[in-house]
Amino acid sequence: MAATWATSSQPTMPPAQAMTYTISGCSEHSGNYVPENILVDTPQDPTSRWSGAQQLPTAKQWILLKLEALSVVKSITFGKFHRKHPCNMREFRVYVGLNPHHMVQALHTQLKDDTVSETFPLKHVNSEGIFFPTRYIKIVPVSAHGMSFHISIWYVSVSGIADPLYVDNIRSRYEEYRETIVLRHVLKHLRQRRLLTPYQNILARSNIQVEHPVVTALYLSLVLQGAWTDSEALLSEASSAGLLDAYIQFCQPHSQWKRLHGVDADGDAPSKRGGHAMALDPENGLIYLLGGWDGKKSLDDFWVYDVSAERWRVISHSTSIEKNGPIARSCHKMVYDTKSGCIYLLGRLGDGDILKPEDHQELLRRAGEIPDGSRSTPYCSEFYRYHTRGLDVGKWDLLSFDTASSGGPPLIFDHQMVMDCEAQILYVSGGRVVDGDWDSPKYSGMYSYNVRTSKWKILQPQPALSMASSVQPPISPRFGHSMVLDPMSHTLFIFAGQRDDKYLSDMYAYDIASNTVTELFSNFSTSGGPDACFTQRAIIDGRLKEIYVFCGLTRVQPTCALTSLRADTPNWVYQYVHPSKPGKWTKILPEVMQEGGEPAEVPLPRYAHQVVYDEGMKRVFMHGGNAGEVNEPVEDVETEVEGSGDDERPRRGDDDRPSRISKEMRLDDFWTMKLLRAAPEEIIRRAKYQIRQQQFREMCEEQPAVKALRFLQTQVSAVVDHTNPEETSVFRALLGHLFSTPITTDDSSVESTSTPKETTTSLLEEPPKKRSRPNTPDEAWTSRLDDEDEDEMLDASTSTAVTSSGQKRRHAVLLMEEDPVETALRDASTKPLSPERFRQRTEVFESLLQFVGEDGKQPMGSLLDMVDAEDGI
Repeated sequence: MAATWATSSQPTMPPAQAMTYTISGCSEHSGNYVPENILVDTPQDPTSRWSGAQQLPTAKQWILLKLEALSVVKSITFGKFHRKHPCNMREFRVYVGLNPHHMVQALHTQLKDDTVSETFPLKHVNSEGIFFPTRYIKIVPVSAHGMSFHISIWYVSVSGIADPLYVDNIRSRYEEYRETIVLRHVLKHLRQRRLLTPYQNILARSNIQVEHPVVTALYLSLVLQGAWTDSEALLSEASSAGLLDAYIQFCQPHSQWKRLHGVDADGDAPSKRGGHAMALDPENGLIYLLGGWDGKKSLDDFWVYDVSAERWRVISHSTSIEKNGPIARSCHKMVYDTKSGCIYLLGRLGDGDILKPEDHQELLRRAGEIPDGSRSTPYCSEFYRYHTRGLDVGKWDLLSFDTASSGGPPLIFDHQMVMDCEAQILYVSGGRVVDGDWDSPKYSGMYSYNVRTSKWKILQPQPALSMASSVQPPISPRFGHSMVLDPMSHTLFIFAGQRDDKYLSDMYAYDIASNTVTELFSNFSTSGGPDACFTQRAIIDGRLKEIYVFCGLTRVQPTCALTSLRADTPNWVYQYVHPSKPGKWTKILPEVMQEGGEPAEVPLPRYAHQVVYDEGMKRVFMHGGNAGEVNEPVEDVETEVEGSGDDERPRRGDDDRPSRISKEMRLDDFWTMKLLRAAPEEIIRRAKYQIRQQQFREMCEEQPAVKALRFLQTQVSAVVDHTNPEETSVFRALLGHLFSTPITTDDSSVESTSTPKETTTSLLEEPPKKRSRPNTPDEAWTSRLDDEDEDEMLDASTSTAVTSSGQKRRHAVLLMEEDPVETALRDASTKPLSPERFRQRTEVFESLLQFVGEDGKQPMGSLLDMVDAEDGI
């Protein structure tokens, strides 16, 4: 189920332009520094500014701008004085809205204390992806650059879209969205409060749907009719309708690894290595692998693996001798273009991190060019293309001898590269620059390469290379990080890696269309995510909106320079709903046992490995990498100290001897992995457990206790995971309902000599039954709705609340009596539901909604929360 405002496409967006505005109001200003001064950009005039009359934090200061016309505001620009000034505004917030009394925060950031104007994107899309219009903009200064100085704003300009047809369309859609959200919340509130007649009247007179029809049928059978068997049958219908899919996706996954042992016709496969590159052809099921570092030298062999045939094939034992082929390298990157069938290769860390003069001349010969007027340099960033099909199949093209000379990145390693195949654009992020100066690390920025025009473009220069950045916050320089592309939203996710001696745990979303950056996490380790890591590997499933992260080097302690490869390093999944909103991190648990009861085979923890992902098959493929150090005598040591690349290439001392007595264990194993999540049958079992708990409670009150006990022993016990302590605890607690009702023995199937104690003992001693692994524990049952006071419970026979002190307090607003809709459904011989029984069943129904996706159920939250919200009702 999806509302019309969510499914209909957005109108084509006109280009943004400068907006006209007036000053609608402001806090008290100082002297002649009136707010109208910000309308004029005169950076040489020290009086051309607005300045608050008081110093913060004694009073809030603000300026309210009123746009000439209703608009979609996209950015705001702040001009500055021609030199640094202590009154310059530093931290500030910007709010936008249709009226000055109800506004939302669109920006919270800082201005630099320099002379260069800064432009910031403003929020103009809500969490559901709906554009919203603005008429008022409120600027709220928080601090100045100088201590104890009044805050000044010199100039403000606003950019957006004011085209009447476009804005009217946006406003209509936004108003429809707001009306729909409000009505759905109102309907939820009415049904919770047993006001079913007005609920039905509103539904009949509106064009909205609160939930999926199967969920509505579940409410009718469970809450109003107590038809337990029908309610359980509807759970299977919900599963068939896909209503449980979203919940299953967010259950904690388990990894199922399988080692692949395919070789070529000669019995060979790629040798042990780290820092190699892989790329996947998803249409033909082919995985390409090139180069790497084997602990002694860089490699230049080129392989392809056929997934369906489970066989490797060597394409070239040495691409260095191929025409236009790349020389041996590691820490490079490859991407596959599904449209053309070409592989693009960029970056290099070669032996000795420098090309020999003869190699340099050979590259010049291949490229057919000598740089004009420039001195020969070995640090050139070659850019290659390999054809996997077509007339040029098997051929290499040297697209550029040095990408830096044509506006692209310099020679880099441990960067990241992805491709938007539909747009035919490559994106390159970060990486450490190779220039021979290893004592002063330099990092590359973010670039794009248009395949159709063969042009490079810098998107995110490094701050040190840029006077100012129009995008906030800037993505800090790094290498050994991760970058993936969500092709659905055209968003790049960039996270983790290393800068200087620091391992990073931040995460950014880069919106390609608007060239804007959103910081999702400054430290995802404190938000339930992985430790800060280096050379981890990440892939994305854009359809599922999930990013999978595999291993990497971590610090022993966050502030420690010593790196480690933890034996228990978990893999992770990052799940998001909207790219610009922080998502959820979840560990991927390893599979402990195979189906036959044998211990599951899992790969060793590693770094400098490579992974690719087949989105259609939902399978990850991983090859090689470095499994860490093995101590050996110094004469047997081949290499290694930390930190020159993601293959951990050696850095030798002045005596040319290794500085660490250890040997890295490189790997040649090849694995495939798929994620296992809770099966629909497992979710249905958990839901049945909650339904049968309520059925048992009602049986304790209405039927002979012995019959209720037998139902508990058979029907309830049958849907309990007896290996789950949480579920078992709730199951045992259900026995307490029997003790409040005398045991009767009018059932001939139970001997009258049995006592409650004996029956209880036999129940508790029932052997546990093997169930599938739980993903989330069931919550203990209560008799309160989520929005009720925890210290009060409703008396079952009246409409009064009993507080923790024992005093009764009558609800003056709602009596929770039977609604006429219920009367029409109820059989004449059946008693109406008591308020307490209605509340219990409603709570069970709403608890079952946790298994239903957002699009299929009533909205989250409560109208009551609006009362407590800031500036609420």
